[in-house]
Amino acid sequence: NLDERFTFYLSGKMFTFPQQTSTAHVKLSTTREDFSAVTVCLRSFTDLSRNHVLFSLATPSAANDLMIFKWAPANQIEIAARNVGAVFDGQEYTLNAWLSVCATWDSASGLEQLWLNGKPSSRKFTSAGSNIRGRAIITLGQEQDSYGGGFDAKQSFVGMISDVHMWDYVLSPYEIHCYMDNINFTPGNVLNWRALDFQITGRDLIKDPHTLCWL
Repeated sequence: NLDERFTFYLSGKMFTFPQQTSTAHVKLSTTREDFSAVTVCLRSFTDLSRNHVLFSLATPSAANDLMIFKWAPANQIEIAARNVGAVFDGQEYTLNAWLSVCATWDSASGLEQLWLNGKPSSRKFTSAGSNIRGRAIITLGQEQDSYGGGFDAKQSFVGMISDVHMWDYVLSPYEIHCYMDNINFTPGNVLNWRALDFQITGRDLIKDPHTLCWL
């Protein structure tokens, strides 16, 4: 297995996850250990119709401190915060197409919201009054059922992921639309795709695509 660490300028590139495994993943690094609010945005492309993870952040106190997860039933996406999840139904999760996904959560209100290709979901309550706190392990390609591990091949991501950003606040609708349209958006202050510190384990590839066409 490959196990390599990089700090890389990834603008215009993508991670490719070419096969179903219980090991291959990309670990993203941050020194931040306390979040009262978060926004995560990414772009993904897959043909998976089964359950699969898009983003997984675990701390020693919570394996699903922040997670974006696509369920097998058509058009269901879950956001979990502090180990409490909410399922957003009626989402136009199109296979074999680039999708722009953003998830927000605020500790004060406990509200989550999903944005998919510029369309907002209803806001749903999950967990309030408790920050995401502790040394975070963030993975792409695998869902953490325990801190830094507990991977299940049947929940792994197969496809491509690009343009991953994370902020320590809830982005405004205007800022989210700027990200979705890839027009002069402020890069993440926790994870910034343009200056990302990451570690690759297994057969995950950094590719320079012929065309990245965001919807």
